[in-house]
Amino acid sequence: MDAVSIPRDDIEVPELVRTLAAGAALTPVWRNTVGGVTFRTDDGRYLKYGPRNAETTMAAEAARLTWARAHTPVPEVVAHGEEGDHEWLVTRALPGLSAVDPRWIVEPATAVAAVGTGLRALHYALPVAGCPFDWSVPARIGAARRRGIRLPLALSDAPPVDRLVVCHGDACCPNTLVADEGRWSGHVDLGALGVADRWADIAVAAMSTEWNYGPGWEGALLDAYGIAPDAERMRFYRDLWNAT
Repeated sequence: MDAVSIPRDDIEVPELVRTLAAGAALTPVWRNTVGGVTFRTDDGRYLKYGPRNAETTMAAEAARLTWARAHTPVPEVVAHGEEGDHEWLVTRALPGLSAVDPRWIVEPATAVAAVGTGLRALHYALPVAGCPFDWSVPARIGAARRRGIRLPLALSDAPPVDRLVVCHGDACCPNTLVADEGRWSGHVDLGALGVADRWADIAVAAMSTEWNYGPGWEGALLDAYGIAPDAERMRFYRDLWNAT
């Protein structure tokens, strides 16, 4: 997924976003490197707006959110659409703050535990049978090659599947929400959700603890999930993530 950051309050608001806000006050909360921005409204919505993305689309995310919402806490889709070479998605807010909100950055042990337990809960809640979305290694490699990405041959040789689950698809720490009491309360940004080995998510979630909280938290993430380290699968799925 695209790198992200918390934008300044003075970021320019696209005209379509103002229209979608329908008079509600807007606060920018997230920005990615391709120009996409997410705003929070004061009436309990989130508005995502940005250029079309070759990796995933907001229409794809809307479909995945709608499917997953029957099984686990994810945002309710209000509307989505396209305008020229841009797209947009409106969802209703869930309780809690991102695990990398300043509130939780200063309490990394609590945040990392919430990310780990939340990811496990997601994997156990979403039913593999009947899931219409695929995030397997062959699917990801095929999608990357269609985008013109040249991949190392070694990435075609995946380790045997440990446990097939419906993966989040972008299990980095920012995409877990944490409630006031320190427990996970939901997940966001499910544009790549699909069936895959659970290590495809676990490896990325563990890797992202260092990006967000500094070194030394990977073990705590695995402990919270309830799984022992698996160096081979961790290495493979990190390499696949970084390459695609």
